[in-house]
Amino acid sequence: MTNPLGKTRPTDNPYLIYRNLTGWEWRVLKAYSADPYKRYARWFCAVKSPYTGGGSDMGDTYIADVVTGRGHGLLTYRDPVVPDAAIPDPARVPSVAW
Repeated sequence: MTNPLGKTRPTDNPYLIYRNLTGWEWRVLKAYSADPYKRYARWFCAVKSPYTGGGSDMGDTYIADVVTGRGHGLLTYRDPVVPDAAIPDPARVPSVAW
């Protein structure tokens, strides 16, 4: 299975954008795995938060941290090239134990 989100994109052209009610925004710039349901599946993201001073920090984050638990982000943008299989269902994403 090929990874449709496998090429890194610039911050202003993300594959997906997730936001939550506390002011966090995750711009998904790359997926390391085609399967978002692997326990430690990661995305490369540009993340804005109340702590980044209007800018964003870039780095890897677990998909589980964005769509469930601490992040609880809601999908607000989806590039048309992203297939349905690449959008994780929060109910099926395995938690990452801390």
